[in-house]
Amino acid sequence: MKSDMAVLRVSQVGVALFVVSIAVGFVASAVIRNPAPLFLCGLAGVYLLFAIRMADQWEKVAVLRFGKYIGLRGPGLFHMIPVVDRLSRYVDQRVRVANVSAESTLTRDTVPVNVDAIIFWMVWNAEKSILEVQDFAQAIQFSAQTALRESIGRHELHQMVAEREMMGRELQRILDEKTTAWGITVQSVEIRDVQIPPELQDAMSREAQAERERRARIILGTAETEIAEKFGQAALTYQNNPVALHLRAMNMLYEAIKEKGSMVIVPSSAVETMGLGGMLGVASMGGAKPQ
Repeated sequence: MKSDMAVLRVSQVGVALFVVSIAVGFVASAVIRNPAPLFLCGLAGVYLLFAIRMADQWEKVAVLRFGKYIGLRGPGLFHMIPVVDRLSRYVDQRVRVANVSAESTLTRDTVPVNVDAIIFWMVWNAEKSILEVQDFAQAIQFSAQTALRESIGRHELHQMVAEREMMGRELQRILDEKTTAWGITVQSVEIRDVQIPPELQDAMSREAQAERERRARIILGTAETEIAEKFGQAALTYQNNPVALHLRAMNMLYEAIKEKGSMVIVPSSAVETMGLGGMLGVASMGGAKPQ
């Protein structure tokens, strides 16, 4: 079990005052040739060494006098009475990151998954975090892991893959309700990775491939149906309008022979039906050179 008391942190200012006190005592003793000043200055230096403490800008620390809480100190220099006063752990009030994971946890549709998440949290009330919970960092870690497993059990696999932000907001709400009483707030939870067994990945890949092929065939069949409908409408138009049919035939013939060097054999009955005999003869006579 971890102790909730702080590890001894001697400030640089206390060390400097201790050194100065020893130097002053040594000089005074040398001048008057009496060890008393050195002894007194040494005691004063030891007192200042342990009495002057310092906390960084982002830190807070609780002072307990005879085991009773008397207030917070920091940031900056502060004074405490050695032996009488004790300090708690220094509380870092910056935003912190915790990594939690849930391995082989079953989803709502009984699929085992491994989920990794990142939690961003901070201490907004150092007094509560020190007095209400022994080790708030470990409490956050365990609470987040438990909440993550519970959330996985309430969601199906496709929800976890497609709705990570929604799951992260749900975890944030659950954790924030627990940690508010400790003076801690959970700012956000991000689902970093959702891993499923390789066998299931292969099955899901084949399923997705089959679904894409089904959609492609549906699209192709729809296109064929639309084309057939357009051809039916065109047939009705040509049936009631022979001239349009002849124009279409002439256009098709033109498209076939417009390339150089191409040859198209057309039955004579088709030429007579389209009335092309006279036109072809006129075209050939017009293209013939005079003798």
